[in-house]
Amino acid sequence: NNPKTYQINERAYVGLTGLATDQQTVYELLRFKSNLYRLREGREIGCRQLAALTSHTLYERRFAPFYVEPIVVGLEGAANTPFIAAYDLIGAGVFADDFVVGGTCSESLYGMCESLWSPDLEADDLFEVISQALLSALNRDALSGWGAQVTIITPDKIIVKQLKARQD
Repeated sequence: NNPKTYQINERAYVGLTGLATDQQTVYELLRFKSNLYRLREGREIGCRQLAALTSHTLYERRFAPFYVEPIVVGLEGAANTPFIAAYDLIGAGVFADDFVVGGTCSESLYGMCESLWSPDLEADDLFEVISQALLSALNRDALSGWGAQVTIITPDKIIVKQLKARQD
């Protein structure tokens, strides 16, 4: 029951997979650095700036890396453009327009997301696609856990729902 999604501000989230203690450490570092950004710049950090901050934070520890694979998501700008970026242990980023995956079941997730995802999904349809992909991948990989949390970010609201997987 360890949370893996962390809210940085109203429009940006970080998802962290990997070692739980490193997840907490990286989250606290990102929260600290984003608060410093807000104090220095006088505004909230945007998704692109948070992505760069995440990459730099991970690369600082490239010789003794944190065992996490962050995913930065959010809504960017006045047009509320979706922003998605994923990173490896040393901060090498992948920016996508559709979806990114991470964690121990990433191979299973990638195949399911590729087959179920389509552009311009509504919030309810997107929740259904995410849920089906996660539950299918969790059933194939025991290391992934016994459930998942789905967070849908829309311009109007943020929807958070819990999924329960097999408990055996």
